[in-house]
Amino acid sequence: MTVLVQPGEAPVVVEEPRTDRAATLDPPPSGDRLRGWLVTLAVTLVGAVVRFWNLGYPTDKGTPIFDEKHYVPQSAQVLRNGGYEDNPGYQLIVHPPLAKQLMAIGQDLFGYDGVGWRFASAVAGTITILLVVRIARRLTRSDLLGALAGVLLIADGVSHVQSRMGMLDIFLALFAVAAFGCLVVDREQVRARLAVAVREGFVTNSAFGPWLGFRWWRFGAGVMLGMACGIKWSGIWYVAAFGLLTVIWSALARRAAGVEAPWLGALAKDVLPSLGGLVAVPLLVYLATWFPWMASETGIDRHVVSGGKVQDIAWIPDILQSLWYNAKNVYKFHVELVTPETNRHPWESKPWTWPMGLRPMLYYYDNAVTGCGAASCLGAIMLIGTPAMWWLAFPVIGWAIYRTIGQMDWRYAGVLIGYAAGLLPWFLNLDRQMYFFYVTPMAPFLVLLIVLALGEILGRKTAGPERRGTGLLVVALYTGIVVANFVWLWPILNGNPITPELWQQQLWLPSWR
Repeated sequence: MTVLVQPGEAPVVVEEPRTDRAATLDPPPSGDRLRGWLVTLAVTLVGAVVRFWNLGYPTDKGTPIFDEKHYVPQSAQVLRNGGYEDNPGYQLIVHPPLAKQLMAIGQDLFGYDGVGWRFASAVAGTITILLVVRIARRLTRSDLLGALAGVLLIADGVSHVQSRMGMLDIFLALFAVAAFGCLVVDREQVRARLAVAVREGFVTNSAFGPWLGFRWWRFGAGVMLGMACGIKWSGIWYVAAFGLLTVIWSALARRAAGVEAPWLGALAKDVLPSLGGLVAVPLLVYLATWFPWMASETGIDRHVVSGGKVQDIAWIPDILQSLWYNAKNVYKFHVELVTPETNRHPWESKPWTWPMGLRPMLYYYDNAVTGCGAASCLGAIMLIGTPAMWWLAFPVIGWAIYRTIGQMDWRYAGVLIGYAAGLLPWFLNLDRQMYFFYVTPMAPFLVLLIVLALGEILGRKTAGPERRGTGLLVVALYTGIVVANFVWLWPILNGNPITPELWQQQLWLPSWR
C-alpha cells in the first residue's frame, strides 16, 4: 500500500494493484504443448517396447513363476466368474480384487499363458512411464527433464521386472503416481483461482480467504487413491499422505494470496472438502471394486452373515457385514504374517535395506536352460533396483529434505511425501514378513527426486552457456551410466540364458546372493 499526504489534510491510504501477487500465484508457462506431448509419446513408446519385449518368457514349465502362482490363478477365477474369486487357493485371497480384475483382461485377450498373465502389468508399467514424464515436465517446466524422467524409469530394474510379472504392486504404483499427478495439477488450479480472486479484489473479503469451488483434479486424485486401495490396503497410506499434502499446499497458496489467516482458512475451507474428495471418494471407489463380489452367490465369505458365522447387526446390511468379516480375516493374516526365526524366508528383507536395494529378490532360477553359447547355461530373474539410481537414494533424500525445509521447495516436498508413503509405514511392524517388491510404488518417486536434483545440476535456461553446457554434460554422462547399468543387468532382469560365470559377475554385493 502507499500513503499519500497532502498539505493540511489527513493521510490517505491507497491500495496498490495486486497484479504482482497474482503473478506469483499463476503457474509459469509449460512451454510448447505439442512438443511436450510428442516427447512424452516418444519416450512412452520406447518404454512400451522395453516392457513388452518377449513378455511371455520365462515360465515355470508353462506355469507362472514366483508369486504369479497366487495371483494368476486368482485372476483366472475372476475371469471365469465375472469379477470375483470363489476358491481361496493356498488360503491366500488376502488382497482386494482390482488388480486381479485388470489381469483378467489380459487373460481374456491372450489366453492363459505368459503374455496373458503379464499383459495388464506391462500396460500399467507403460502408463506409469507416461505419467512420470508428464509429472516431471510439470514440476520442472522442461521437456528435457520430463523425457529424462521417463528414460530413468524405463531403466529402473524394479519397475521393469514388476511390469513384466503377473503380480499386484505395479498397479499400486500406477494409481499412486496418478493420484500424485492429479494433485500437482490441482495445486496449480487452486493457485490460478486465487490469482483471479486477487485480481478481482475479493481475496481478503474473509480472513480465511475465498471458497475455491469444486476441484475436479482433487476428485480425480480421490478416484485414483480408491483404486490404489482396491489393489492393496497399503494404498491407505497414500490417502493419508496426499490428504495432508493437499491441505498444506492450499494453506501455502492462501498465504501467497495475502489471506490474513491462511492456515485457519485451509482448515475451515479446505479440510472438509478434502475429506470428501480424498477419503469419501476413495472409500466409494474401493467398495465399487467389490461390486462383482457383492452380486455373486459363491464369492469367498459373501454369505457368511446369513450362514450364521458372525453376529447379525440389524442396522448394517448383511452384505457389508460379510465384507467386514472378510476384511478382518485378511487383516489377521497380514498381522500374523511373521516368519519364525528358525525358518526365515531366504529372500526376506527389512525396510531399512530398501532405499539402496541391498537385499533384492530372486524370482526365477533354472540351471537347465540352453542358448547361451556355452556347455552350461542358466536363466534367472532377480528384482534389482538399478544401482546407478538406487545407491544414490540417501544423498538424494538428504538433498530433498534440505530443499523442503531450507528452501521451502514444494516440488521436493510433494515427491518426498510420495516416496515416504511407500517406505515409512513398513517400520510400524518390523516383525512382519517383508520383501523387496514392496518398494515398487517408491521407484517412480525416487526417479522424480533424482530428476529434480539433475535439474539443479543442469541449471536454468537463463544461465550462461558455459554453466549450462557443463550441467548438460554432467546430466548426459549420468543418464548414460544409468542406461549402461540397466543394459548390463538386462539378462537377469528378463531371465535370458547366460553362463554361470556371467551370473556370478552380475551379483555385485554379498547380500545379492
